[in-house]
Amino acid sequence: MVRAAVLSEQGKPLQVTDIVLPEPGPGRVRVRVVAAGVCHSDLSLANGTLRQPVPAVLGHEGAGVVLSVGEGVTSVEHGDHVLLNWAPPCRSCWFCDAGEPYLCERAADAVEIPHAELADGTALYPGLGAGAFAEETIVPERGAVKIPHDIPLEQAAVLGCAVLTGAGAVFNTAQVRPGQSVVVVGVGGVGLSVLQAARIAGAGPIIAVDTSAAKADLALAQGATDFLVSDETTAKAIRKLTGGRGVDIAFECVGHPAAIRTAWSSSRRGGHVVVVGVGSAKAKVEFSALELYYFGRTLTGCLFGSTDPDVDVPRLLDLVRSGQLDVSSLVTATTDLDGIEAAFADMRDGRGARTLVRFNP
Repeated sequence: MVRAAVLSEQGKPLQVTDIVLPEPGPGRVRVRVVAAGVCHSDLSLANGTLRQPVPAVLGHEGAGVVLSVGEGVTSVEHGDHVLLNWAPPCRSCWFCDAGEPYLCERAADAVEIPHAELADGTALYPGLGAGAFAEETIVPERGAVKIPHDIPLEQAAVLGCAVLTGAGAVFNTAQVRPGQSVVVVGVGGVGLSVLQAARIAGAGPIIAVDTSAAKADLALAQGATDFLVSDETTAKAIRKLTGGRGVDIAFECVGHPAAIRTAWSSSRRGGHVVVVGVGSAKAKVEFSALELYYFGRTLTGCLFGSTDPDVDVPRLLDLVRSGQLDVSSLVTATTDLDGIEAAFADMRDGRGARTLVRFNP
């Protein structure tokens, strides 16, 4: 038996209870979770914004230690430190062969496969294929990315989603160049990662926008040169900061139609708008045919930072070692399993950045 936070039904609170994990089958890896970040996608899975088979163990941004492996697993072994990868590429589909593993058509397969049971034998599904809100979990072999022992696992945990997504949006999707102006709309865990990566890339000015004035100090500490509280004058204020043109690149990290429009209106003619936030399928964003033509902007969706964890994780770890990337500063609160609902409330109210669930070593 291991303790886990279980979602019995979307729209209901998570309940901490004992679950039963089997021994890992072929191609599977059992991991003792050391830490897991509470991501907005977990909240979206819990409240029904995103589809999730239930009952389920949520949590997808985590790191831990390999306890055992199933038949055929060769990339990791007992005792290895690993980062959980919630979108493991198959390496054989059309998208993987095309060099776009973040669009792998089989990346979500593990979501549909039960990985554990409740005490009464009811099958449990892993949230986003990871099930990290538990003392232990079982993931596919490609869902466990081996990392060196010199990186503290509590720091590594947030790499699995917030940093890979945010930094990947800067380095891979937008390919920010030195001197380009940037705005980041929404400065939660992903948005703060975008700010840090934009600073590393040499962007400037770097403008942070959020609905909460309380985020100002946090955003400025991560690399923002300016901070604005979002209102109807935001786009005008951003143009004023950028010679009247608007920014070269706008990152939207909320997934809300109003935030996407703010990012769009804040970018210059010929600029690039990158939508990183995960929105609802029911939320619609409208553009006139004329503005699409006249402004000549590029609007790009960004899934998982356009990353390949096997390639990008080592690069990000090098930035962590050099001190350029400070992942620990993204964590503004820590809790245990019983505090996940409070962490969800903080996200809904715009308080802080990442809450980290810490498990006993």
